Amino acid sequence: MDASPIHDIFVIGGGINGCGIARDAIGRGFSVFLAEMGDLASGTSSGSTKLIHGGLRYLEFYEFRLVREALMEREVLWRNAPHIIWPMRFVLPYFRGGPRPAWMLRLGLFLYDHIGGRKLLPATRTLDMRTNLAGKPLKPLFSKAFEYSDGWVNDARLVALNARDAADRGATIRTRTKVTGARREADGWTITVEDLRNHRTEEIKARLLVNAAGPWVDHVLAEVVGYNAHNVRLVQGSHIVVRKKFDDPRAYFFQNKDGRIIFAIPYEEDFTLIGTTDRDNGGDPHDVRISDTEIDYLCAAASEYFAEPVERADIVWTYSAVRPLYDDGASKAQEATRDYVLKAEGGEGMAPLVNAFGGKITTYRRLSESMLEKIEGFLGKRGPAWTANAPLPGGDFPATGFDAEVAKLNSAYPFLDARHARRLVRLYGTHAKVLLGSAKSYADLGHNFGAELYEAEVRYLAEHEWAVTAEDVLWRRTKRGLHFDQEQAAALESFMRELDTRHSTAAE
Repeated sequence: MDASPIHDIFVIGGGINGCGIARDAIGRGFSVFLAEMGDLASGTSSGSTKLIHGGLRYLEFYEFRLVREALMEREVLWRNAPHIIWPMRFVLPYFRGGPRPAWMLRLGLFLYDHIGGRKLLPATRTLDMRTNLAGKPLKPLFSKAFEYSDGWVNDARLVALNARDAADRGATIRTRTKVTGARREADGWTITVEDLRNHRTEEIKARLLVNAAGPWVDHVLAEVVGYNAHNVRLVQGSHIVVRKKFDDPRAYFFQNKDGRIIFAIPYEEDFTLIGTTDRDNGGDPHDVRISDTEIDYLCAAASEYFAEPVERADIVWTYSAVRPLYDDGASKAQEATRDYVLKAEGGEGMAPLVNAFGGKITTYRRLSESMLEKIEGFLGKRGPAWTANAPLPGGDFPATGFDAEVAKLNSAYPFLDARHARRLVRLYGTHAKVLLGSAKSYADLGHNFGAELYEAEVRYLAEHEWAVTAEDVLWRRTKRGLHFDQEQAAALESFMRELDTRHSTAAE
């Protein structure tokens, strides 16, 4: 007799939407199994511009519902994850003859300030760029700018923390696990999965299937479920990271001559992040890379503003991702909607399937709530909506209390360098103490792989956050890759392989 359990929900995809849905569902009392074919956030969700924002430019395309929902989420997410999300002020330089007149910018920013329930974030103000420090890094062409509020997010960590919370509440989270087939049966779905680390296969049963595969959502429908469908438009966005161009903690919103926009954002203390591009991508999302054309575009666009030009030699890292935008027929990639669309089918003897198309990282929690409404329509209502007031792991301290949390960590672990303590709280919040344990000195943290990345932190990421490779650690969980050389990265990779081998042997 088959004794394998039947889960309520099987989620395909370990990006922000998949992990957000899994967390919300398990917290309401549904049993959940999630499979991700790569690492958590290894696709679109780690390739964002890393903003929690309403999307000021979406007002031009009359996306008022989306902008309002996103604006309302800024302070909700900040409150629940103050270690990885924090407010940021943005400076929008104005120049006469630019792509948008001053009245349009003022109107847009007025709406931005007033339609989203802003409470703690400061309002828009006008700057005199001839006297304000924000004008110092820029060419002396801009006499006026508008400064407004949005938020910053460590996107890959947001995904990992949603997965961690879901697992802590009872969800099964499997990474490096590919869904190879899904068969509808009388009582639900039988899903075949393959562990890509040992190539073992197994069958998982579930009453309902959620397709949250991001850029692969249509592929899942075609290859796994058996539908030929075209629901998403794949749009490539690329970013460059350069050595720090300015010391100001504020970010810049630059308007380009072609009507598009880019951001220049303080990044990881020593760098500046510049992006993004928007161009259709018809290739394999696994192979997305920044093009020479995109590099030239970003360097040229930023150099229109900065007094010191941005050149290729300044670039220390690039990253690209494919955004799976719902295909609304827009003529240009930058005009395609950023809103999400959920489509459900099944019921009355047909196992239910709900697909998630599009969406923004800012609205992932609201997408999850909407998804649960669809799920409850099939499986019945369990618990109430709950995530609006539930801190993510490590986020159980006041949104305005980050500096106090750093001071607490420094007091508990006085051997920590102040910058190191700040980095740990930024990544792990109150869980930094779990990572550090009973350490009394740096020697107690084990081997230093470089850039203050100690063995204790690496083991924590492997044991608690599904990190398997050096890339998982360096480029998604910590961004220490910006400070590592090839030899250090190779040493970490060797250590991760050893850890993974021990884990696999123990599992057997």
